[in-house]
Amino acid sequence: MASILKVDTLTGVTTAGSISVTGEGNSTTTNLQQGLVKAWCSVDVTTVDDSFNISSLTDTATAKATMNYSNNMASEHYGLTMNCAIQSQVPICYPQDSSFITTSAHRIVTEIEAGALADAEYLGSQVTGDLA
Repeated sequence: MASILKVDTLTGVTTAGSISVTGEGNSTTTNLQQGLVKAWCSVDVTTVDDSFNISSLTDTATAKATMNYSNNMASEHYGLTMNCAIQSQVPICYPQDSSFITTSAHRIVTEIEAGALADAEYLGSQVTGDLA
């Protein structure tokens, strides 16, 4: 018979903000907080359709959009995952450069064939790392 655990808050015993989860095979543990996505967004051209921990989007130039966080990251050293779509194209998206990855935001650039910059019809982004 399956068990159901219903709680509103999980708190670590040794450290309140640290909960370890035993991995597959019972040989390793993962810190739950560090494994969670800290911010994400789904953007339709220049409108944020849905998000978590994104306060706003700034359309900075053609093919460049900045995602601004509601709650800052602890440092500018965090992980980013991005995806994008442009109809009838095979776009790529990437961070503009490391100077545009800050504790409060990151900037995405979208490009199509031959290195031409183009506004994306869809942008998606996820941030993993430590919150401030």
